[in-house]
Amino acid sequence: MYRERHLKEIIQGPAHIFYHVGMIVLSASIALSLPYTADFVARKSLILWAAIGNEKIFMTAVEIALAIVLILLFSYLGRNWKDKRLSGMAKKAGLVSVSSSAGFLARSSHRRTKEVHATARDIMVMGATGFRTFVEEKSDLHSVLKNCRSARIMLLNPYGEEAGPGAKGNHGPGIATGEFGERVGRSIDFIKRIRAGQKDIRLKLYDEVPFLKLTISSDYVWVKHYHPGLDAGLMPEYVFRYNQDPGSLYVPFYQYFLKKWNDRGIPEYDLETDELVYRDEAGNEERREKFRRMDG
Repeated sequence: MYRERHLKEIIQGPAHIFYHVGMIVLSASIALSLPYTADFVARKSLILWAAIGNEKIFMTAVEIALAIVLILLFSYLGRNWKDKRLSGMAKKAGLVSVSSSAGFLARSSHRRTKEVHATARDIMVMGATGFRTFVEEKSDLHSVLKNCRSARIMLLNPYGEEAGPGAKGNHGPGIATGEFGERVGRSIDFIKRIRAGQKDIRLKLYDEVPFLKLTISSDYVWVKHYHPGLDAGLMPEYVFRYNQDPGSLYVPFYQYFLKKWNDRGIPEYDLETDELVYRDEAGNEERREKFRRMDG
């Protein structure tokens, strides 16, 4: 231990000396460079003074530079104010995301977001056929429905009076009645397979032109709107999150789904007997109708 301390003292002595020598050398270098530095500054000052001497050139340059600075500054302040205003309105409405459905990266992002917020939770879905929503393996809710706690799903009755060209046009141009019914049938088969695993899944078939495509889980709701003649898969998707603000749009969308789900005029699909079950206002079974599929 004594040897180690003695060794440290031996090393610290020369290091202290070298430090002072280094400082002296650095000071001398700075002092020797001062004449060259002063000469350089003087030459640059003379060039600048010569430019300033010509008032027209100098004033024009200053005006242009000042105008550019002011334009950039006010443009930034204006854009920043608009962004804050839009951000405040979006926050008040509960809007957390608006994204396009076009492109592989956008679809992958949608699917990951729904898997994070909807897996192992209760989920509510309203759409047209459900085929591109949860049947296809690459669809957003394919794995979510397999791993959810319970699900309430509403799809369009493909053989109802309102399932006309307007509803079919939302799934791409030229879709035939038979293909539309086939997609709904494949969605029903998919739901049956999941329900066989003791999942609490219920299905209802409504009879009207689809208006909104909704996915609700936990504190989030994903919304698309059906536009006549346009493919719903290409429409933007809006994501709203529940908050305490009365202006939040999460609650109206949630209530819209519940209102449709509790509508006694919309029958529930019996997944065991393939029948449409109608109930009265008290919730008692009123009648049943056989759902006759035409998809083969």
